[in-house]
Amino acid sequence: MTALENSGVEYQVILTAQAQQLFTKIKDRREQELLLARIEKLKHDPDKQGKALSDDLSGYRSVRAVGQRYRIIYRIEPAQIVVLVVGIGRRKDGDKRDVYEVTKRLLWEIMPPSNRDDE
Repeated sequence: MTALENSGVEYQVILTAQAQQLFTKIKDRREQELLLARIEKLKHDPDKQGKALSDDLSGYRSVRAVGQRYRIIYRIEPAQIVVLVVGIGRRKDGDKRDVYEVTKRLLWEIMPPSNRDDE
């Protein structure tokens, strides 16, 4: 264990404007409350939760919420001790409204893939 892990550091969780927009589209208050509770858990050891994503979402992680229906997509910024939530929504494999597809489109609007390689 590193000193950072051992110290019980609490990460600040930030929802991007896009994630907030996706969250407000969820009309069921109970589901919203369960999602917020799951997001709150990301404050502690976010790197040990969920799974690392690949391909277009490389560098991001995904954690399940509200049973298995929802996914919360986030990136860890260890230098700032921040968890940046970029996507929240239902998993609908093969559907254009699938949370992974929606998040990829939103990220591309902010920073097209050709610009990411320049950093």
